[in-house]
Amino acid sequence: MDISCLLSTAALRAPLETALSFPGVEVSYGELDRLVSGTARRIAEKGVGRGDRVALVMDRSVEAVILLFAAMRAGAVACPVSTRLPEVTLFERSRSLGVSLTVGDRSFETAVAAKALVERSPHENPGAAPPFSEHAPATIVFTSGSSGAARPALHTYGNHYFSALGAQDNMPLVCGDRWLLSLPLWHVGGLAILFRCLLAAATVVLPDPVDSLAASVRKVTHASMVSTQLRRLLREAESGEAHPEKALLLGAAAVSPALIDEAVRRGIPVHTSYGLTEMASQVTATPLGAAPEALRTSGRVLPWRELRCDEEGQIMVRGRTRFAGYVEGERLVRPFDEEEWFATGDMGRLDASGRLIVRGRMDHLLVSGGENILPEEIEVVLAGVAGVERAVVVGVADEEYGQRPVAFVETADGEIDASGLRAAVEAVLPRFMTPDAFYPWPTDLAGGGFKPDRRLLRRRAEALRA
Repeated sequence: MDISCLLSTAALRAPLETALSFPGVEVSYGELDRLVSGTARRIAEKGVGRGDRVALVMDRSVEAVILLFAAMRAGAVACPVSTRLPEVTLFERSRSLGVSLTVGDRSFETAVAAKALVERSPHENPGAAPPFSEHAPATIVFTSGSSGAARPALHTYGNHYFSALGAQDNMPLVCGDRWLLSLPLWHVGGLAILFRCLLAAATVVLPDPVDSLAASVRKVTHASMVSTQLRRLLREAESGEAHPEKALLLGAAAVSPALIDEAVRRGIPVHTSYGLTEMASQVTATPLGAAPEALRTSGRVLPWRELRCDEEGQIMVRGRTRFAGYVEGERLVRPFDEEEWFATGDMGRLDASGRLIVRGRMDHLLVSGGENILPEEIEVVLAGVAGVERAVVVGVADEEYGQRPVAFVETADGEIDASGLRAAVEAVLPRFMTPDAFYPWPTDLAGGGFKPDRRLLRRRAEALRA
């Protein structure tokens, strides 16, 4: 199946609608289409051909969005890479992908400056861009690597298209809507925002660096966040008015019911969801106006996706949003069973209404005295305690029980009330799930990525235990 270029279609349908908005910069869909065509031509002039890979080491910016779409229009595969990585890791990732061109907005060896490729050509008329094959390689995004080594996942143009199409069915966007690009482009959620806006000719709003999160969301109709961002939003906002006008899509790990209840109480139009890199973002989501009990789940499966839980409770997924496979050099590893299901490594169940309840990661499972403990179930309880910003539970070796849970907790005032935290857990969960110790969040991990480095925290816990 061929898919019309979403950008070209939006430019023909709504050429004067704002595509990208940044303080002092407004780019219409017609202009964006021209800029992408010109940049695609300059990428090709650098010797990049169809199927080649282009690494984009860039923070969120107008140029980054242009280059991402230009790489795809040139027939190349766009590979957004985190700017937070040390230079040696960045080079290693580029080498492992065999990139033909690296583009960056910071100075380092072998990278081409973004502004050298993005030049405004207002008189250029690109015409209608050719369609994309549904199976055309489009992007490579590294998984979070929170439980193991980060792996490069290859998505096709069709994966992104059907992801946006199914999301549109649950949370409709229209021309004039404005979605905050609150997630980086090396995060699959950031890419999903771009494709959803293209589909509806809506506006992607890049946050002003001087704005707080609360100030940013006041300017938009839609926003995507993880639970740590929502908690920060609630802390920053003096009233419930600091929220997007129409919808706030909440993703990532299981969310504390107390956090959901507070968001609802303050009038935030929140949607809960479940997604993963390998499924091009969302798999399930709740609709607008969902009841509080529904918001305590991850919602129902969206169109173009399938989901089931196997005999062990592992979440299995497939469908037209499922990635093509992991890139290993020149090889594409397809980790699917004979029926094309992908084993997510997440544990969950479907309730009587068909809504997904995510319990935690299989590879986080602890076995303590013969009892299975999912750390995420403890973390949700701790996150609901007043003053707790975030909590991560890891296992440490124990001579008597094999493993025991301990918790790292970040609080608003930096103080840890171990007895209060212990009582909160024991009021909800079996006593064997109560952490043996509650440690303050390591200061050198403050402000890290969206997912904590559990391996590092486990090493810290072992050292503290010793």
